[in-house]
Amino acid sequence: MAVGLLSPAPISVLRCSNLAAPKTMNRRAEQRQGRIVGNLGNLVQVVRKDVEFLKNRVSKGVDWAYTALRVPYLSKALDDVIWLRNIEEDPHSPPLPPLSWPRPFYPELTGVDLFFADLKALEAYANYFYYLSKSWTKPLPEVYDPQDVADYFTYRPHVVALRLLEVFSSFAFAAIRIQTSGIKKFYMSSMDLNIEGDAAQYSFGLVLKETMLNLGPTFVKAGQSLSTRPDIIGTEISKALSELHDQIPPFPRTMAMKIIEEELGSPVEKYFSHISEEPVAAASFGQVYKGCTIDGFNVAVKVQRPNLRHVVVRDIYILRLGLGLLQKIAKRKSDLRLYADELGKGLVGELDYTLEAANVSEFMKAHAPFPFIRVPKVFRHLSQKRVLTMEWMDGQSPRDLIEMSTTKSIDHGSSYLKPQQCDARKRLLDLVNKGVEASLIQLLETGLLHADPHPGNLRYTSSGEIGFLDFGLLCRMQKKHQFAMLASIVHIVNGDWASLVSALIDMDVVRPGTNIWRVTMDLEDALGEVEFKDGIPDVKFSRVLGKIWSVALKYHFRMPPYYTLVLRSLASLEGKLFHV
Repeated sequence: MAVGLLSPAPISVLRCSNLAAPKTMNRRAEQRQGRIVGNLGNLVQVVRKDVEFLKNRVSKGVDWAYTALRVPYLSKALDDVIWLRNIEEDPHSPPLPPLSWPRPFYPELTGVDLFFADLKALEAYANYFYYLSKSWTKPLPEVYDPQDVADYFTYRPHVVALRLLEVFSSFAFAAIRIQTSGIKKFYMSSMDLNIEGDAAQYSFGLVLKETMLNLGPTFVKAGQSLSTRPDIIGTEISKALSELHDQIPPFPRTMAMKIIEEELGSPVEKYFSHISEEPVAAASFGQVYKGCTIDGFNVAVKVQRPNLRHVVVRDIYILRLGLGLLQKIAKRKSDLRLYADELGKGLVGELDYTLEAANVSEFMKAHAPFPFIRVPKVFRHLSQKRVLTMEWMDGQSPRDLIEMSTTKSIDHGSSYLKPQQCDARKRLLDLVNKGVEASLIQLLETGLLHADPHPGNLRYTSSGEIGFLDFGLLCRMQKKHQFAMLASIVHIVNGDWASLVSALIDMDVVRPGTNIWRVTMDLEDALGEVEFKDGIPDVKFSRVLGKIWSVALKYHFRMPPYYTLVLRSLASLEGKLFHV
């Protein structure tokens, strides 16, 4: 039994089992493949349904847009415009009568005559369009002329538009800053507001100063002029704007050296043995380097800022447009654009350093009899339109003397500095006295006035002389105006306002037809009676200047440049006396 049980199976049984195994495996593979095919079929059906759904949705969206946007109507309208169907006549309208060949307008002329006449007309049109094309290439005029400047910028409206956008955005940003600071002050108490009043005015001036610095040389020049008028804008704002004389960023030295080489026509080393690496002063229109010539003379080399003429003339043109618009809105009879023209002539004149060199020589010759007035010598062979080389003048500016003479800048514990402080006060007082004397000499003797008498253009030398710098503008007076100006100053000191009006008439300040009695009354109300201190009239020219300006604006006075210059110079020197 055991042997039978353990005996191997028959061969036929083994063969059958071996044949059954492959069939089972094939059946399983077929089932698996069927399931995969079934799954792929389901996926294809789902994708097909999704595609049909999206097609329906997209087609509905297109139909909606087609209807909502009136695409058929727009397409038809565009097609009608392209084919000019809108101007076609009615096909049922009667036909036009036939026309004969046009006859010449001048029957006495032959066809040849008309042909040559047409050629001449074509030549005239060609010349006209050639002139228009040349207008685009016309350069900016060297001398300021309102019509030439208007013609130049008429063909460049994009330049004017971009500048207007820049100016508007700069002042809008400044207004936002000022308004934001005003919101902060709203939450302060009244006591805090009284304490912070001056600081607020000074902050306003700082914002205005930064805005003008960002807008470029023309606005910097305007800010410098405003800084000398505390009677109009206030003391704190004037103090902030006065920093424009010292905080103007310089342009790169490499550019300055390139301008010197272009103007002089040779490398810098041919004329100068040394030029300072950094400018000793940077102004609105140029900057100054200290140098030494090949001959060994110490000089001040003034270099104009690059592309300055285009910038200045563009801003003057925009100012002229603005004043013209203001004149129409205010319905004023006087042409306000003349103020822009006068400013333009002065500023463009300052851009030609050969004119400044001539002004220096004229001023030096006129004031040579007065030894306390110092004018630097000009090196003509080293000066051109954009480069001016002058003698170097050692001295202290009024601002330096004020800082040395004030107690705030002196350490109270350092007793050995007190003599220096007293000496600075003496020199400042001597500077003021000689400045007043120089102003009266310019007014009474020479009739030639320095047109920019701010502290940055004055120096007090070690030998006790008063030195003048920057002669870009000079003001020339006629003899009759000199005497009338002197009389007006005397009448201001005496408080004789009726005689002051008479002097203003002699200076052609008061327009014909003005009510003289009303002008006199307004001056009396504005200036009041003169106060006396120790028997001497106590007159503050800064206050007088502001009051006269207010009356002048009311009655449309024609304020000549020299009148403002003399009073402004006296007011500037008067302000320095408060530091003595």
